[in-house]
Amino acid sequence: MPSLFRRKSADVVEEVEETPDEVDEAVRPRGYTPSKKDLGVATPKRSTNRRRAVEAAPANRREAYKRSRERQRAERAEAMAGMRAGDEKYLLARDRGPERSLVRDIVDSRRTVGTWFFGGALIVLIGSSAAMPEPVRLVSNLMWAALALGVVVDSILISRKVGKLIRERFPKTTQRMGSLYLYAIMRSITFRRMRMPKPKVTIGTAV
Repeated sequence: MPSLFRRKSADVVEEVEETPDEVDEAVRPRGYTPSKKDLGVATPKRSTNRRRAVEAAPANRREAYKRSRERQRAERAEAMAGMRAGDEKYLLARDRGPERSLVRDIVDSRRTVGTWFFGGALIVLIGSSAAMPEPVRLVSNLMWAALALGVVVDSILISRKVGKLIRERFPKTTQRMGSLYLYAIMRSITFRRMRMPKPKVTIGTAV
């Protein structure tokens, strides 16, 4: 009897003893997804040693002034580059808008008499001085008259083309046509290399 009793107790103990994993699996729901901790995978910790590089404060007033000047110089250079490229963000109010962009393309796509206006005016000014002989002054006056007439005729032709294309492509524009004509004429008498924004089209390009 005693040996029989002990044998049954051992059997009961063997049936009761279960591994912790088996107990956890019995308790877990059917749709349970094991975490990295359960799988024995350690989660990497983020580094807390990263620090933003902060510019050191100026040591004195002269250094602060120097930094301010450098910053302003960089901002001006960026603005000039954006203006020359025709970026709306940097353009002046007079240059903004698709209508003004079209006007610039119209003027830049052709040769204009106005680009020779200031150079011709300088020659006329020198040639018409009292120290010059009479024939030279006469030629200078004729050159001035021809140059002025050429600028007027060229301005009329440019204005007609501007008015035609603006009405075709922007029929609901709120821009005043007189303002666009003046904008085109002023650009036409400016040297091509000095135009701002710089030309986007070459001479002879169909606009």
